[in-house]
Amino acid sequence: MTGTFGARLHAAIADRGPLCVGIDPHVGLLQDAGLGDDVAGLETFALGAVEAVAPYTSVIKPQSAFYERFGSRGIAVLERVIAESRAAGALVLLDVKRGDIGSTSQAYADAYLDPTSPLASDAITVSPFLGFGSLDPVFDAARRHDAGAFVLALTSNKEGPEVQHARVDDGGTVAGLMLDHLRRLNADAEPLGSFGAVVGATIGSTDEDLAFNGPLLAPGFGAQGGTVDDVRRLFGSAAAVLPSSSREVLRLPTAEAMRDFVLRTNDELRA
Repeated sequence: MTGTFGARLHAAIADRGPLCVGIDPHVGLLQDAGLGDDVAGLETFALGAVEAVAPYTSVIKPQSAFYERFGSRGIAVLERVIAESRAAGALVLLDVKRGDIGSTSQAYADAYLDPTSPLASDAITVSPFLGFGSLDPVFDAARRHDAGAFVLALTSNKEGPEVQHARVDDGGTVAGLMLDHLRRLNADAEPLGSFGAVVGATIGSTDEDLAFNGPLLAPGFGAQGGTVDDVRRLFGSAAAVLPSSSREVLRLPTAEAMRDFVLRTNDELRA
């Protein structure tokens, strides 16, 4: 896959649809599938999900924590999830929500965006709350490697507003400031910028301007309550939206059911 992340994502959405599938094998899902809460269960569950949906969805989003909890052997499974998802034609957005400063921020960028790393992904999620400039090593690495980054902006967790809705000097919000930064990063990008925002599908409403020439990751779609109508109402004017669903897909009993859910939901989102 060549071109900037924004260009690849734009093409993938046109080809496969906007649904992003999160492969988050938490203990309840492993148990419901009759698998052990161990590396063998993790491997069977996660790679089975990849085989079922990666050929049909534009973006696969593994949550790193569910693999990290098993140590190095869990990370090895994550490496396979990334590699096999990309081999099936899906882009991989690794959900790591990293945010640090200086050489540590650079090390995270090298770990997840440098193509020589076994964890190299098409994009990652990052936290800007040590200051947006602290993410510069990630943005620089993304430009260098034609990768992307999704910055937390308006999340749907109940604790989020105490930071994201706080007012800055010009009277706007912290979330609005993050979106303004992204607007500058994506200026003049064609057909789509490579730097996105995370905005929950279940936030209800917002007065923020979500048009910043970059993609929006919208977690909370499906089992957490977000609907197709919510996506249309909240994100109607945005350039590209990735409604993200994990449990709604992963709890289905067969690979065929997972595949059919992805195909059907993409049809509904395109309508």
